[in-house]
Amino acid sequence: MTSSTAGEAGTDPTDRVVYDLAPGCTLDDAEEGALYLATVNGVVEYGVFVDLSKHVSGLVHESNLDGEYAVGDELIVELVEIRENGDIGFEDVDLDPDSTDRTAVIPDDDVDIGGLSGRIGETVSVEGDVVQIKQTAGPTILSIRDGTGIVPAAAFEAAGVRAYPEVDLDDVVRVTGTVEAHEGAPQLEVDQLTRFDGAAEREVRASVDAELRARAEPAETEPLIEWPAFETLREDLEDIARRLRTAVLDSRPIRVRHHADGDGMCAALPVQLAVENFIAEVHADPDAPRHLFKRSPSKAPFYEMEDVTRDLNFALEDEERHGQRLPLLFMVDNGSTEEDVPAYRALDQYDVPILVADHHHPDPDAVAPFLEAHANPYLHGEDYRITTGMMCVELARMIDPSITDDLEHVPAVAGLADRSKADAMDEYLDLAAEAGYEKDDLDDIVEALDYAAHWLRYQSGPNLINDALNLDCDDEARHRELVDFLSSRARRDVEEQLADAEPHVEHEQLDNGTHLYRLDVENHARRFTYPAPGKTTGELHDRKVTETGDPVITIGYGPDFAVLRSDGVRLDIPNMVSELQTEIEGAGVSGGGHLVVGSIKFVPGMRESVLEALVEKMEAAELDEELRSTLLRDD
Repeated sequence: MTSSTAGEAGTDPTDRVVYDLAPGCTLDDAEEGALYLATVNGVVEYGVFVDLSKHVSGLVHESNLDGEYAVGDELIVELVEIRENGDIGFEDVDLDPDSTDRTAVIPDDDVDIGGLSGRIGETVSVEGDVVQIKQTAGPTILSIRDGTGIVPAAAFEAAGVRAYPEVDLDDVVRVTGTVEAHEGAPQLEVDQLTRFDGAAEREVRASVDAELRARAEPAETEPLIEWPAFETLREDLEDIARRLRTAVLDSRPIRVRHHADGDGMCAALPVQLAVENFIAEVHADPDAPRHLFKRSPSKAPFYEMEDVTRDLNFALEDEERHGQRLPLLFMVDNGSTEEDVPAYRALDQYDVPILVADHHHPDPDAVAPFLEAHANPYLHGEDYRITTGMMCVELARMIDPSITDDLEHVPAVAGLADRSKADAMDEYLDLAAEAGYEKDDLDDIVEALDYAAHWLRYQSGPNLINDALNLDCDDEARHRELVDFLSSRARRDVEEQLADAEPHVEHEQLDNGTHLYRLDVENHARRFTYPAPGKTTGELHDRKVTETGDPVITIGYGPDFAVLRSDGVRLDIPNMVSELQTEIEGAGVSGGGHLVVGSIKFVPGMRESVLEALVEKMEAAELDEELRSTLLRDD
């Protein structure tokens, strides 16, 4: 026995230890002369048969019985004889089972949860903490975690009745039961569950925590390319990877909110693939990746109240219905600005940790009180040329380095999608070429992603987007055919839009030599179709940059918004928005984005005043000769 024997036969029974064998105990865990808790499993003329565990049974002869018993009754017995043939004889002891302190006897065959798949059909014991409690119409499902994995344990009472109601989330327990195959994965059918406290709880918790800390550490990976500017972000990305892996080990759901554009998708999908792989590695439940990870696009480059209200409502429902923890929120390619603060304040009322990986110009003082980790190139003296997709490919590799070969083209797609002028773009393009993607192929993927995102609107479209990006896609031909179809449709629609809009474009040359183009996209572009106002403005801008070879600013405006694009001019759109908020009373100005690419909103009645003030600020901006020369060289 794992516990010491108690007393000797012949002494006062009330002074002796009574042992309670766990279901998995065998005869090797029992000794002659010791007292045990037994359960009657059969009544015959010459006595009663009793069980001490699933594997230890024997007879209490009528000559050794002090009372009358029925099947299911409990009694205290002394093991008086173990015969050579394995038969066991017991003697009834005059003790009340309900008022007798008992010492649990645990079989020596403790196993790690990570090894249960090889123990199907066996009775085993595991120790760990409870990370989820879900009440079904049948059993209570308790998810038990040790340092090697998480397994569902099914405990049965009456249908729909909570088993072990004294056990709460985060309690440390020992579960003994039979390992069954449930939907192709191991599940424990609970025979006995013991809740630990005191020294036993501290010992198990310390052991599990130490293993979890080690397992949460991100993989040590070499970056896909050598880029000193990127190295400043590495520590922040490692911190996010560690927190994401910890969330998986804690069985905490992860919710990713990403900007619904090419860079946002190139950032979020690699993280999704890596995290879902890690969830599948940790959890025995094959449905765990579907339940514990959710990716949602955001049309705005910040966390809108509509989105946070929806996310929070779903999270609270999952907490109540499925016993899940509240999620960890990971903001990708958005989440760095003061516009995110109202949504963060809503989450601050609950236990929802927030992480951010973004390359938009940040408001660190505004968002820092709400964030547990924040990776942004601006925080290290860099800028938007390091796209979020580039960052998150490295982040995904830290979570699951096995997906590296599948991601080699993704940073180049992200850079092209966000028009990055980083020096590293050439290396990323070379890396993609080695993986089989020429620049024309990457341009087509960018167009296809943008077109798909437009029509998906608020849906994540995981299968379609994975096929377009050729990420976790098992059909190369389908990928190429899909991209060709989507990109050709996108280019056709853009050409038709610009053909209708160009006659209505207003042009002037500012005093600083910049070409300014304006288009009323509300009245001179088709609405509710592709391309949207932002895409229309961007495509018009690119066309004018190519035509002139000079510094260009393009404004696409509607009744209450303006989309801004700039090349060759030193703009600071977030700062311009801040100034307009102060300078124009009652305009309701908000917005932001990158320094030279962004959007603003205002009340319709103040449109002319806002646009006039914007143009004045643009006219006062300095030309960026470095950007201009880069632009001309690329053209």
